[in-house]
Amino acid sequence: MSTDIPPAGREPGVAAKLQILATEHWSLLATRSLTYTESLSRVNIFLAILSGAVIALALVAQVDRFGPTFVTIAIPVLSIVLFAGIATIARVMALNRDDYRWVIGMNRLRHAYLELHPELEPHFVASQYDDLRGALQTLGIDDVTAGRRLGSVFHLPQTLPGMLAVIVAAVAGAIGALAALAIAIPPPGMGLAAAAAFVLVALLMGFWGRRSFARFAPSLEPRFPSPHS
Repeated sequence: MSTDIPPAGREPGVAAKLQILATEHWSLLATRSLTYTESLSRVNIFLAILSGAVIALALVAQVDRFGPTFVTIAIPVLSIVLFAGIATIARVMALNRDDYRWVIGMNRLRHAYLELHPELEPHFVASQYDDLRGALQTLGIDDVTAGRRLGSVFHLPQTLPGMLAVIVAAVAGAIGALAALAIAIPPPGMGLAAAAAFVLVALLMGFWGRRSFARFAPSLEPRFPSPHS
């Protein structure tokens, strides 16, 4: 009776394992697609609300010439837009965290593939490791550019939450200017009020965004960390 251990990928049940892993992989791919779809839908809804509010206020401004009636209408309308923007940012950040989870899941599945067929490793572009470094590689951010891109102040506005944060901060600035106009503050004071509201909301959004990724669930703790990570 032979006691030889069958080569990797030929032991009994390997076909069933591969089928299970592939099914889960396709499930995560479909879930990532739904995540992207919801993110874009949320952004489109917010931009539609913003566009409708701006058009409505433009019509009111033509009639009232930025008088008391315009201010009375504009502040509540823009406050609703501000709320919609903050809610959209919150949801998009949650979806980004979900997407990170799906990427980690697919990296773990890729690690399982390579445990069964290690000879296939040269053919994989995405990572098999489930830490941050592995996730960034799967997302197309290599070690050379990761620190420069993620640490740059220009990277945040390129993301969906960052872009929305700038727009929401601009809406807050407009509300600040209108509030100053309502209490008859001179134009320089109106500009300062708008700038202060913009900066304050932008900083709060940035701090909120950084904290949203400060902690992850225990299930996302690396099980297959990158070498020398």
